[in-house]
Amino acid sequence: MAEVVLDIGGFRYPISCREGEQDHFRSVGAVVDQKVTQARGALGGISETRQLLFAALLLADALKEAESRIPAPSGAPDIDPAALEGLAERLELLASQLENRAGTP
Repeated sequence: MAEVVLDIGGFRYPISCREGEQDHFRSVGAVVDQKVTQARGALGGISETRQLLFAALLLADALKEAESRIPAPSGAPDIDPAALEGLAERLELLASQLENRAGTP
């Protein structure tokens, strides 16, 4: 296990992570630090816990907004029935050939 120290909102948080993930956690920690700074600027002198709470709410809001911009899947993809039929025939032929090979020494 590796360890990385994150500086968020003027506080230092040592966390454990898998080896090689340190840069990733520093990067996401920097994003949280930006949100804590944003919350503190908007709300004034608030406790460490409330800073982290509002940072989490700001991040959740950004995530929700990003998710709403992703179009929902439109259902099953359009598949040409003739192409599907041809694929089924090819699979049956392959299965038959494999069965024949398995039966020969």
